[in-house]
Amino acid sequence: MHPTRTFPTGPGGGPGGPGARPGFAPGGRPGFPARPGFGGPGGPRPGGPGGLLPPGEAPGPGRPARPAPRGRNGAPRYEKNKEVALKGYAPSRGAAQIPMGEMPITKKITVTEGISVKDLAEKLEVRGKDLIATLLMRGVMVTVNQTLDGELVKDVSRQFGADATVISVEEQLENEAIEGFLEDTSNMVEVTRAPVVTIMGHVDHGKTSLLDAIRLTDVAAGEAGGITQHIGAYKVKITKPDSPAFGREIVFLDTPGHEAFTRMRARGAKITDIVVIVVAADDGVMPQTLEAIDHAKAAKVPIIVAVNKIDKPEADASKVMQQLAALGVQATSMGGDTEFVEVSAKKRINLDGLEEMICLVADTNEQKAQPERPAVGTVIEAKLDRGRGAVASILVQNGTLKIGDSYVVGDTFGKVRAMFNDRGVEIKEAGPSTPVEILGLESMPDAGDTFLVMADRDKAKGIATYRKMKAREAQLAKSSRVSLEGLAEQIKQAGVKDLNLILKGDVQGSVEVLADSLQRMSTEKVRVKVLHSGVGAITESDILLASASNAVVIGFNVRPDRKAAEVADRENVEIRLHTIIYELQDEITKAMYGLLDAVYKENYAGRAEVLQVFKITKVGQIAGCIVRDGIIKRDNQVRVLRDGQEVWKGKISSLKRVKDDVSEVRQGVECGIDLAGFKDIKAGDIIEAFTTEKLADELGRNSLEAKKERELAELKAAKDAANEVAKAEAETANA
Repeated sequence: MHPTRTFPTGPGGGPGGPGARPGFAPGGRPGFPARPGFGGPGGPRPGGPGGLLPPGEAPGPGRPARPAPRGRNGAPRYEKNKEVALKGYAPSRGAAQIPMGEMPITKKITVTEGISVKDLAEKLEVRGKDLIATLLMRGVMVTVNQTLDGELVKDVSRQFGADATVISVEEQLENEAIEGFLEDTSNMVEVTRAPVVTIMGHVDHGKTSLLDAIRLTDVAAGEAGGITQHIGAYKVKITKPDSPAFGREIVFLDTPGHEAFTRMRARGAKITDIVVIVVAADDGVMPQTLEAIDHAKAAKVPIIVAVNKIDKPEADASKVMQQLAALGVQATSMGGDTEFVEVSAKKRINLDGLEEMICLVADTNEQKAQPERPAVGTVIEAKLDRGRGAVASILVQNGTLKIGDSYVVGDTFGKVRAMFNDRGVEIKEAGPSTPVEILGLESMPDAGDTFLVMADRDKAKGIATYRKMKAREAQLAKSSRVSLEGLAEQIKQAGVKDLNLILKGDVQGSVEVLADSLQRMSTEKVRVKVLHSGVGAITESDILLASASNAVVIGFNVRPDRKAAEVADRENVEIRLHTIIYELQDEITKAMYGLLDAVYKENYAGRAEVLQVFKITKVGQIAGCIVRDGIIKRDNQVRVLRDGQEVWKGKISSLKRVKDDVSEVRQGVECGIDLAGFKDIKAGDIIEAFTTEKLADELGRNSLEAKKERELAELKAAKDAANEVAKAEAETANA
């Protein structure tokens, strides 16, 4: 009987009697044998009348019974599923897997920044549509290929019972966990790479000259003011045949010594294996020497001290050793662990000894690399070249960089179009510990960015786009956030003058450092604001921005192009060109003084008392006075005081002694004074004379120092208040 058929007599109630189908004889179908598992002709179906099984009884050994699906109110239901026709689809039982609350954490997953919905679903081992439904319930409209924010990934993963860790691509590369982009490096050959040595020290102690002597070049002569203002990277091969280090290579990084370039020195210390601190034997330890030691210790790299200028008569290497020993840098000859080498860059004394010492220290801290893997490196410097576009100096730290490689670096990407070594020779590939200059960048990277070669250019582009978007979001969030403290600070700075600057430089590292150091020059009365900074020549757009914002354009080692110079003349925009940082800082200080309002100082000159007032026809009122104190001069400014209050301020129009005009009247002498424009003079008034002197205002304290002092004062006040409360509580408890 069909489960949905009904008959007037009920199931099994046809003419064949109980259990028989309607229209059939009780003996079965005519001409067919009995169905297997059922009784013989005329016998009842198993399970009693109508062939139905009693509740709780199992079917017999014949055909197994299948329970019919039931719908609403117990009515039969057929299961329908549109997806059963999909190839390889296994229909799931039950509802979609959408958790309604946080599940207990049962697993940990690691995802990269900017993961797509599809990839996250695979990591969580859930269906993509379930993840999209969960995000939709949170009010986030996404497609399966859209990228997700890191915090959102963590929250959603927690809802599915997973603890998600979002890491950057650099970290993923470090863990060799980029899926499909890096080959397995476990079977690759490891080689010892050349040591990377950073030269650090105080300005003008001979760092670049020492490198020139080692490289047999003359870089220092080309440096503006004789000071290095950006990082240079060079590779040197030891060619002295009798040297124990013959044939070995060393990579040198030359960092600036000027105090403003702190960030550059810190960056140089991070990518190095050994730090060589150059100290002039005639000058001793200086402020940037101390800073260089701090950077080297923070980076946890070995230190070698090169005592330079030992050829000078006043040189004293032992004094340098004693000064450094007092700072915790003790020579091996004095029982310490720091190697000291005495050299002279100018006379080329003991340079091979310094190279051998570098190789010896490098051997004790051997650095390995795998030349077969894709290249990983760091941006040392970046600049904008008129003919070649964006150019970056890269130090390859691991792997081999080849022409045609796609890469991501910071928030930009590109393809290696051409590659040059430190001497300007074009090369096809660069192995570990090789400084190179590459072309083919889409935009300017920042100095210190990590450079990664990737197999897929589209993936590199996606990562760069995501990072750029995140940087923009962070900048917008920073500029739009307003707090009560911020409003109070704005009100406090309402009277502060702004010195607006537009800064253009030759290399990214210098521009970054200059912008930072100039803004740090801000004081309580004048605030230095760098509205725009960039790399390359001064362009027409820079001049137009300066004109709109009343800014001064600063060019550091760059010049304006012809069109920009014409627009600057037309718009009356000032362009200041500099090549030496301390000259630029001096000029900015003078400009800050120029913004200040003039301060006028009053100098007391004398005082006269009005004895009688004379009215003269065609002249007006003349005050007959006697000078009680000082001198009254005709060119003095005066104020009239009545009962101690000032009633008028102005100038003397004429000063007479009897009938003669005089230039001055001294103490105790009578005179007649005509006050220009004031006719209400009375006997008993006091006429006080004074001169004004124009003085330059003070810039005030540095704003960063003032802020630090305020914070310390607030902290001290909070501590004092806490101590008072504790003291009061103790007294109450004792009472």
